[in-house]
Amino acid sequence: METRFTRREVLGLVGAGAAVLGASSLASSATKNEATPAQQEEQAMTPLEKFNKYGEDLEYHLMLRTSPIAAKMLVSESDIPVGAFRPKKERGYHFAQCQAFALSRRDGVTIAMLKEDHWCPAAPLAYGNVPPNQQSQDYDCFPYGKYVGIVTAPLKTASFIPDVVIIWSNNAQLRSLILSMDRKDSSQIKSCFLPPSCSYSVVNPIQDGNYWVVLPDPGEYERGLGTEDEMMFSAPGARMESLISGLRKGEKGYFAYRHHHPYIRPNFPRPDFYRQSFKSWGLDADDTLDWPEYK
Repeated sequence: METRFTRREVLGLVGAGAAVLGASSLASSATKNEATPAQQEEQAMTPLEKFNKYGEDLEYHLMLRTSPIAAKMLVSESDIPVGAFRPKKERGYHFAQCQAFALSRRDGVTIAMLKEDHWCPAAPLAYGNVPPNQQSQDYDCFPYGKYVGIVTAPLKTASFIPDVVIIWSNNAQLRSLILSMDRKDSSQIKSCFLPPSCSYSVVNPIQDGNYWVVLPDPGEYERGLGTEDEMMFSAPGARMESLISGLRKGEKGYFAYRHHHPYIRPNFPRPDFYRQSFKSWGLDADDTLDWPEYK
């Protein structure tokens, strides 16, 4: 069988080498009725270990530039994980929530943000850490006093079960993730393109249990080191198993980000439903024609 490599692999953008490709080929040959070693291993994992594995899978399949983060709302200070960084308490300075997100996804920091740690009003208002002000707030907020703060960490190393997982991706990675989802789930994705992204990416998915696509706000770009091509995708913790299942199933599929690359080719190979549609319309349906290269 001919071995093909994508342009990304040729350019060296893929961290995994031939060993990974060979392992995936062996895995795909396992019978459908018999659990693979990887599946058996996951069945023996604790819930937290499964979430950590989800973080690894997201980074591998989508080739993400930064880690997806686990976010959990804190009911009391006693809920803060051991080893979490407390900006004001430990260092005497403050961050905006977008900066805390960046520390988790870029530097691998587990960071707890309580009301005294914030340097931007949007997040403490959204998370209900401070009383509502007199100004009009057109974004959803948790009830005042329900939570004392939020903790975030890279999903692959988090020491807690997340309420929500947030992924930063480019539009092609986001497209592959969404197209790998079950249609009944992807058709119900909600979105928001207005500030504050620290609210819509956390409060809304936790409150309504839906997936959310969020446009990073100016703070994400200016202070949180966001890039111009990034989007945010939030998944409630309870829906992560389904999300990852679809991503794994689509690993070798047409829309898999790792193996999907742009090209211009006449009479390109097509999915079967393309051919069936063209056949029903009385149009050319044969993909076996070999056209010469155009100049």
